Amino acid sequence: MEGEVNNLIFVWATALISLYYCNKITNLIAPGTKRLSAFVPVICIFFYLPIRLTTVHLAGTTSFFITWLANFKLILFAFDKGPLYSNPPLPVSKFILTACVPIKLRSENGGSKSGSKSPINYSLKFVVFLLLLKVYNYEEYLHPLVKMALFCVHIYVVLDVGLAMVAYAARAVVGFELEPQFDEPYLATSLQDFWGKRWNLMVTGILHPTVYLPVRSISGRYLTKKWAPFPAVMATFIVSGLMHELIFYYIGRLKPTGEVTWFFVIHGLLAGAEVVGKRMLGGRLRVPAVVSGPLALGLVVSTSFWLFFPPFLRCNTEVRSCKEFMAFLELVVRRRFVAPNDVSCPY
Repeated sequence: MEGEVNNLIFVWATALISLYYCNKITNLIAPGTKRLSAFVPVICIFFYLPIRLTTVHLAGTTSFFITWLANFKLILFAFDKGPLYSNPPLPVSKFILTACVPIKLRSENGGSKSGSKSPINYSLKFVVFLLLLKVYNYEEYLHPLVKMALFCVHIYVVLDVGLAMVAYAARAVVGFELEPQFDEPYLATSLQDFWGKRWNLMVTGILHPTVYLPVRSISGRYLTKKWAPFPAVMATFIVSGLMHELIFYYIGRLKPTGEVTWFFVIHGLLAGAEVVGKRMLGGRLRVPAVVSGPLALGLVVSTSFWLFFPPFLRCNTEVRSCKEFMAFLELVVRRRFVAPNDVSCPY
């Protein structure tokens, strides 16, 4: 674990130095392809850095924040767009934080969705987390797919509650707010609502300007207004699938099978068809939310079990993450508060 911490320090120190370079080089190069060319070495470095990490939590988080979000933000910034662009320019400290961490300044949009949720909301999710820990003690009686489903719920509640705690600390200490990660995805009324407004909103926020809008602008020249969004939606989901495939590789170091990409291709086809269908019908036919919501969630769950979860099962993500948590606990606590024999991993 200590060796992994040293690797983490190297990775993030390299990332911070690289972002400092990007901030300063923009004073010398005008926006456009020349500035993008100056960013290419940093983008390549950001694709390499997660290889230095081997744990599920650190490799997954670092690849998401640096390889995906930071790289896409730099691509936008090369053309004076995106969250890194500001007039006047952002101070270097705020530039680096905005680039490599999913945060936004307090002045942007006034507040965050995650900050508007009630304490009861987070308390209930914390109770769910505690119940999951209890259920893990009986994992030998659970079907592998059931365990994977429970693990996904685990990920959701930990991210939602954990990011809310970090957001509170950020507001109190440095005046930053985290971008909302989720907006109660189980309340989605359609696939468009699920992917566009409720699930993994940081990804939605970065894919929209980097992929959807450029493709939408091109397709609008050749297709009618009703059909123009379809190629843009498909392109967005394909890029998301490829980036998820890459992150899964960083986590498991297994040869990509394309399953995750196909998962997003299928949902791109369905979500794109939904968008086009709504435009063609013009609101004349509306499926009640009580019907469309369960259908959308059922589709997400069933296709996840088919294509999204198997890569997790093959690289033993739930087993490794549990062991990592125990190793971290032992490293931090140093046997002063919790004796190692008092805490057990269900795996």
